[in-house]
Amino acid sequence: MNALSLDSLLGPEGRALLDEVRGTAPAEELAVATRLRREHPAELVSAALTQARLRERAAAKFGAEDAQRMFFTPNGVEQSTRTTVAVHRAERLRALGVSSVADLCCGIGGDAIALARAGIRVLAVDRDPLTAAVARANAEALGLSALIEVREADVTGVDVSPYDAVFVDPARRGGRGRIFDPEAYSPPLSWAVATALTARHAALKVAPGIPHEAVPAEAEAEWISDGGEVKEAVLWFGTEPGLVRATLLPGPRELRGRGLPDPPVRPLGRYLYEPDGAVIRAHLVAEAAEELDGGLIDGTIAYVTADAHHDSPHATAYEITDRLPFNVKRLKALLREREVGVLTVKKRGSAVEPEELRRKVLPKPYGPHAVTVFLTRVAGAPTMLLGHPA
Repeated sequence: MNALSLDSLLGPEGRALLDEVRGTAPAEELAVATRLRREHPAELVSAALTQARLRERAAAKFGAEDAQRMFFTPNGVEQSTRTTVAVHRAERLRALGVSSVADLCCGIGGDAIALARAGIRVLAVDRDPLTAAVARANAEALGLSALIEVREADVTGVDVSPYDAVFVDPARRGGRGRIFDPEAYSPPLSWAVATALTARHAALKVAPGIPHEAVPAEAEAEWISDGGEVKEAVLWFGTEPGLVRATLLPGPRELRGRGLPDPPVRPLGRYLYEPDGAVIRAHLVAEAAEELDGGLIDGTIAYVTADAHHDSPHATAYEITDRLPFNVKRLKALLREREVGVLTVKKRGSAVEPEELRRKVLPKPYGPHAVTVFLTRVAGAPTMLLGHPA
């Protein structure tokens, strides 16, 4: 999509076409396009069908109702913040008393929308003309134009002093894919931090794999997961410097760091606990283990073991029934003997690919039972643990 096709989609003919192509199955696109091009410009028909596909993809992040009203670019769908995460961040800012935010590198406006719906006035800035135009169209489509001002500009030249808070979401993808060096972000993390330190409050969105040593002393670091999937990390300024927290959505459920030493390694107990990915990324396995009265199965593996079952919002519990040395033939025979038809394979500290193992040991269902297999190390030895959710 380009600016011309976006303008066309925003007009009466484009909007009518968007309604007409909504829900078009991929297998039907060619026939639908051929029919519509008899009455509409080919470029507009192509833009409408592309937008319909993007809206279908975006529904997972934005919800079907919003996604069907919004406009997207391929990169915008890929890189935008999931609504649940954006809402959590907006609620935190509102709880801090923030009433206005400079949203720098706003993309297609996902965070700006959540902020505006929290009653916060937003300046949304992006240097890409098309991206800024899409953000503006989305603010209008969702009835939020009164709270969202979209500006096409280089964020490094924006005066943020009139705003209560700054939110920066630097580009973390380049021509070769993901960027892992925070100083290679666009703009660099050092610039974002310097800008954050000028504001009363600030939130900087960074990759969840950011090294802990790269977190500034003035910042609180929050790792966020949604439905068990780690989504991002946020560096907060003007909150609790030095705090490390894991936030699990929905909820939110929160685990705060207390500077505990690494948990001890202990013999495998009846239960195995898999900490949420945000807990692991935040280096809070020790806090989770203390909550569970457990220890590690190996000094390098983030699985916690305990003799008793505990309900934890920060880890998933499994009851372990078998502990075996890694052996594909033995596992296959055991699954057949126990009539297993559904196999879940998890790994941590193993080079074996779960899908490859599943094909080898369960080429066809053996029966009605389900088993979870953990490929891991116990006290340094490659091990298979069999069990089921507790």
